[in-house]
Amino acid sequence: MKATSNELVITRIFEAPRELVWKAWTEPKQFMRWWGPQGFTNTFHEFDLRPGGYWRFIMHGPDGSSYENESVFVEVSRPERIVFRHISAPHFLMTITLDNQAGKTKITWHMLFESVTERNNIAKYALDANEQNLDRLEAHLAAMTVQHE
Repeated sequence: MKATSNELVITRIFEAPRELVWKAWTEPKQFMRWWGPQGFTNTFHEFDLRPGGYWRFIMHGPDGSSYENESVFVEVSRPERIVFRHISAPHFLMTITLDNQAGKTKITWHMLFESVTERNNIAKYALDANEQNLDRLEAHLAAMTVQHE
C-alpha cells in the first residue's frame, strides 16, 4: 500500500503466527502490555472490540504525563484486520492489517489523517514512536511464544 501525503504507513514482518499476533492486538491484558512508545504504560478503561465499540484508555509517559485517548472501532475482521477511528485529538483512521506469511505475520500499520498539515505535524514524533511501538510488540510476541511452547 503506497502512502499518500496525508498517510503514514509502516510495515514489518514478525516471527510469530497470525493467531498469536491477533491475540496480542485483541486481548486487553496482552495489548496494554506493549501498546505505546518505549517507557509508556497504559490504563484501559474500555475495550469493546466490535464495530461501533469504544476503546478508551490513558497512556502514561515516562515523564509522568498522561494522554487520554478515545477511539471507536469501525471494522474487526478476525484474524486479518482492525480499523478504528481515533476520535480524540489527533484525529485519524487507523487500519491494522495482519497478513499470514508462511507462519510469520506481516503487519501493515496505516494511519489516514484529515489533512496533510495534520499528518506532517504528527509525523514529527509518530514515525519514531510507531516504530518503538512495533519494537515493543515484537518483544511481547517473543515472550508470548515462549509461554505457548
